[in-house]
Amino acid sequence: METLWTRGECSIREIQEAFPEKSRPGFTTVQTMVYRLEAKKALRCTKRIGKANIFEASISRKATQGRMIDELLSLFGGKPVMAHMVKSGQLTLEDVKEAEQELLKLAKKEKVK
Repeated sequence: METLWTRGECSIREIQEAFPEKSRPGFTTVQTMVYRLEAKKALRCTKRIGKANIFEASISRKATQGRMIDELLSLFGGKPVMAHMVKSGQLTLEDVKEAEQELLKLAKKEKVK
């Protein structure tokens, strides 16, 4: 997905070649993953050039991140995830301040309703 989000439309071969050479998966492995993602409607075939199908992401990075975060929080809850992020140094004081601003905006929206 990262390749499609950054480069736009790509063939399976182009997606495969985007991986680092040392850890590059085989063509059929990438092909299988692409077709599975297509079946899940995460990407779509936009055209065919010769024998190559060209694919593009049909879901945005932001939507995907949101869905994955929601799933993570449903598994573990917000407090354990936040505590881990603080302990591991992945959550800074600046991040907390930004989150506080977002919470204040959300609270104002709820008051208006």
